[in-house]
Amino acid sequence: MKILLVEDHRLLARAVKQGLEEEGFAVDTAANGEEGDFKSRGATYDVIILDIMLPMEDGLSLLKKWRKAGMQSHILLLTAMGSMEDKVRGLDLGADDYLAKPFELEELLARVRALVRRGHHAKDPVIRVHDLEIDTGAHSVRRGGKEIYLTPREFALLRFLAYHRGKVVTRSMIWEHLYDEHDDNTSNVVDVYIRYLRNKIDKNFKPPLILTRWGEGYMIKGD
Repeated sequence: MKILLVEDHRLLARAVKQGLEEEGFAVDTAANGEEGDFKSRGATYDVIILDIMLPMEDGLSLLKKWRKAGMQSHILLLTAMGSMEDKVRGLDLGADDYLAKPFELEELLARVRALVRRGHHAKDPVIRVHDLEIDTGAHSVRRGGKEIYLTPREFALLRFLAYHRGKVVTRSMIWEHLYDEHDDNTSNVVDVYIRYLRNKIDKNFKPPLILTRWGEGYMIKGD
């Protein structure tokens, strides 16, 4: 899943970016409103974390512009503590959620996970596919009752496939949602991580769940 973080406080942006990446998200950052607007038009983001107080163009102006243009990304506003007027106006302009500064990173991550689930019409944090269980909150995976260890990147790929279960996702879709703007990996890294996943998810289990659609992409078996 891909996140855009628009935040001008350098240390806060660095900490939030690191926390999101440890959750398996690909994160692009912008340090002002103008840069955030530019990047929002160059990629599709699952969630945009948007500070209200930004140089060059403020967050509420961006929010209004984006919603007017039809942007569908979920938007989480970062507001000043006690600024009820900004919270109300932000929600009325189309924000999906807000969080007042200062905040705990764990709460931000939980709100982002909830917005990602909402985007895929999933209320339960546990995704179940046959005998496979993916807990998107605890970052744990079990198949046939057996716990399976995945790296953050492997988990992100499995979560992405599971949210699209029964549907083919192309390599370019996977790349766009799992890799950030600074990643210099080549495109075949997607095939490499699919192989890693199959060795952990499908090896010694039946039926195989991760399928290849030649010339199209990959999919995880539907119910």
